[in-house]
Amino acid sequence: MLGGTRSGKSAVAERLAVEAAVDGLGVTYVATGAATDSAMEARIAAHRLRRPAGWATVEAGPGADLPAVLGLVPGVVLLDSLGTWVAGHHDLDPDGDALCDALAGRDAPSVVVSEEVGLAIHPASEVGRRFVDVIGTLNQQVAAIANRVVLVVAGRCLEL
Repeated sequence: MLGGTRSGKSAVAERLAVEAAVDGLGVTYVATGAATDSAMEARIAAHRLRRPAGWATVEAGPGADLPAVLGLVPGVVLLDSLGTWVAGHHDLDPDGDALCDALAGRDAPSVVVSEEVGLAIHPASEVGRRFVDVIGTLNQQVAAIANRVVLVVAGRCLEL
């Protein structure tokens, strides 16, 4: 699930996770964000309120070994999001190969949410440009192993 800020990508991913949870598979929401200010706290709270009560949640915020977490979680995974996972690396150097290996090695469906930043304004700062480069490359890596890639714009889905 790729999309820009407020595109609706997380809500679409949540619907896909529900659809994927057949044959008794449970859903685990793997959250990579951390509340750093009141606006982020509000976003996290809104996401929590939308989740069905039966879903498990695993916090994999800054510093978490996301590939290892994915290897331990059974059932359907909704991973939200790669952008906050990348931003949680102070060096902006996450191990994309390990992430892809973990996703490819899962026995159950994974729904991955990520920010599509290639359509946004070119960042003025060096760290902003580095983030765009890293998330763009990571999105390409994950898309290469995915069965399905969807771009969400204004809550509407475009299959890629």
